[in-house]
Amino acid sequence: MRTVEDYLLHLKSKGFHFREDAIGFIFFGQQYTNSTDEIANAAIEITLKAQKGFDGSFYISLLETFASNKIHSRKEALQFVKKIELLAV
Repeated sequence: MRTVEDYLLHLKSKGFHFREDAIGFIFFGQQYTNSTDEIANAAIEITLKAQKGFDGSFYISLLETFASNKIHSRKEALQFVKKIELLAV
């Protein structure tokens, strides 16, 4: 499993560039919701797909939703957003 930092570097290599404040927000959200790297990475991925860019409030809301629904893996996160029709994953 890759860390959030590694995932952000991976995304950067694919052409996704995050501003410094967005990166800070990503780590703040992860700590605020006590999310694992896997869940934070899934939230970043879903945010980018759903919003066509990084939206900090959407990302935090996803992390909070995952926490309140006891979602602990990327697979569960993707299944959940498909179930609530947030994304056609």
